[in-house]
Amino acid sequence: MKFNFLSLIVVFLFFSCNQDEKQITEVSSPDEAVKVNFNVTSQGQPFYTVMFKNKTVVDTSYLGFDFKDAEDFDKNFKIKNTSTSNFNETWQMPWGEQLDVVNNYNELKVELQENNETARLMTIVFKVYGDGIGFRYEFPEQDNFKGEVYINDEHTEFNLTEDYKTFWIPGDWDIYEHLYNTTKLSEIDALQYANHNDLAQTYIPENAVNTPVTMVGKDGTHLSFHEAALIDYSGMTLKIDTENLDLKSNLVGSENTDYKVKKTVPFETPWRTIQITDNAPDLIESKLIVNLNETSKLGDVSWFTPMKYTGVWWEMHLGKSSWDYGMTQNMSTWTDTGGAYGKHGATTENVKRFIDFSAKNNIGGVLVEGWNTGWEHWIGFEDREGVFDFVTPYPDYDIEEVTRYAKEKGVQIIMHHETSAATETYTKQQDTAYALMQKYGMHSVKSGYVGKILPKGEYHHGQYMVNHYNNAAIKAAEYEVAVNAHEPIKATGLRRTYPNIISREGLRGQEFNAWASDGGNPPEHLPIVVFTRMLSGPIDFTPGIFNIKFDEYKPNNQVNTTIAQQLALYVVIYSPIQMAADLVEHYEANPEPFQFIKDVGVDWQQTKVLNGEVGDYVTIARQERETGDWFVGGITDENARTLELNFDFLDDNQDYEAIIYKDGKNAHWDNNPLDISIEKINISKGSKLSVNLAEGGGFAISLKKID
Repeated sequence: MKFNFLSLIVVFLFFSCNQDEKQITEVSSPDEAVKVNFNVTSQGQPFYTVMFKNKTVVDTSYLGFDFKDAEDFDKNFKIKNTSTSNFNETWQMPWGEQLDVVNNYNELKVELQENNETARLMTIVFKVYGDGIGFRYEFPEQDNFKGEVYINDEHTEFNLTEDYKTFWIPGDWDIYEHLYNTTKLSEIDALQYANHNDLAQTYIPENAVNTPVTMVGKDGTHLSFHEAALIDYSGMTLKIDTENLDLKSNLVGSENTDYKVKKTVPFETPWRTIQITDNAPDLIESKLIVNLNETSKLGDVSWFTPMKYTGVWWEMHLGKSSWDYGMTQNMSTWTDTGGAYGKHGATTENVKRFIDFSAKNNIGGVLVEGWNTGWEHWIGFEDREGVFDFVTPYPDYDIEEVTRYAKEKGVQIIMHHETSAATETYTKQQDTAYALMQKYGMHSVKSGYVGKILPKGEYHHGQYMVNHYNNAAIKAAEYEVAVNAHEPIKATGLRRTYPNIISREGLRGQEFNAWASDGGNPPEHLPIVVFTRMLSGPIDFTPGIFNIKFDEYKPNNQVNTTIAQQLALYVVIYSPIQMAADLVEHYEANPEPFQFIKDVGVDWQQTKVLNGEVGDYVTIARQERETGDWFVGGITDENARTLELNFDFLDDNQDYEAIIYKDGKNAHWDNNPLDISIEKINISKGSKLSVNLAEGGGFAISLKKID
């Protein structure tokens, strides 16, 4: 990877104190907006507080651990030593929302020692930024605490000072594919939510929420709680004490062990993070999560190119075609029986049609799902181990011809690996599977983990699966393969350390609009997602559905947005890969709005969030790296609204041709979703524009420089 530092200034202001000297237990951000205080109680219990602009946002919150075979780390500590330092650098993303990322924080490191004969050691490190904090536990090498340790749970608290308006999904150990709730913090009831929504196939053991969870205070203070650098550890949910307005870490466990995390001393935990701003747009612009991760370990990753893609996917969700090919009754010879739902989709002929369309329309890739054998016996079966081998195509899919044809047309084939959550099968076959990709010049794979994890008793978000997801990506990098994981572990900024972790699902996605019994994602869903899930990292949401109603396939379902909002999502929802998800024929029938998908970038020089309120609306402008052109997208919830745009972010003394794709006068997400107005005007820096958004609507603007 090209990792050119524009600036690197590391100034260590190191103050080391022994027990007889005054200990430093306070640290502020470089701009002094955020302040952390740390101390121990008279019983030796560690705690911290957080202030934002002289207001306490996290009051006395205790820290500690519950171990299986050792005394807990929660009290009887003394401060052995403290030190502070400052760090300031600007590093570059190989691809991302922006090229240059400022990483500027002040650090407080507190070394604790038990005040007894055992005298075990634990260090807590705080990094304090202008837009929040990250802290983690570190267990150094020591004689009195060594070898393997078993963590029953981690007792990290966030004691809040206000009954915040909270945007949350339940602390499900298996999936994140839930609609967001908007309640007061004191009204969160994850278990009632699960019962009401018939979530029998998921596991929600506590009144807890998954992260990122975002909150808005009465004075406009915005908080979002998450974690960074989740490596060899269980995912963290947050258990809610609705009476005391307290959040406490609740790690994901396993039915196969009587502990939640196994580590070997020395070790460190993931960072526990709080993003803190006084407005909603600054939450999106924050880079705290990626900054808390280590620098890249992969070197040159120019083999991956950010791209738009089409593919064999949406047609299966509609029921037009199937993933499975079908078999004769005696299971000995292949024949096309039409599959479970319709005609097999991943045929040589059909994929070539997508290749031709992509090559013609500035789209770099084609995803092919259902190409390999095993789909007849993959979900709902107990004996799913060994169903997929990830190298054997169905008889009607000629992988040699397809890859040859794609290369001739300048289009990349995106591999698909559905593991059916049979993790041991996938682990054993990764070298073979990735080697096949390398042979055919494929550099991107979409992996899937639908179903209950095998081996039984493990959950998608526990330590076992955290390691599986991370190790799969590390292995993929050896073969120059980038990973877009579905049914994943949540993003925690590891794309900085392993840039081949390009995107992931990890939310209730577009496909729910095709078959969900509750009618699909409501118009408020994405205006919440951008201020919650998207704070953790890129999203493969698969936008671009033009046939909003699709009555010919699913008369009881539809996409609950206007077509203009589908265009806006290419800018609003960030990913270095963006799918033009609809069927080819629907784009060919609508060439004028499709022009925006042809034009829009996927790799950005810089990003500006122009306006927004959590759950209501947002407008984002992004500048394309390669061309310097700008693209703007705005979306709203079920409420129509007018947004005022100021183009003061444009270059000086430069005119732009603006093509504006916006909701028509009679547009409505349900009654008239296809009503779209397209106009062309000239815009320059300082220009202002008023845009009307329909209920469930949006707008998209391309701004190309005029020579």
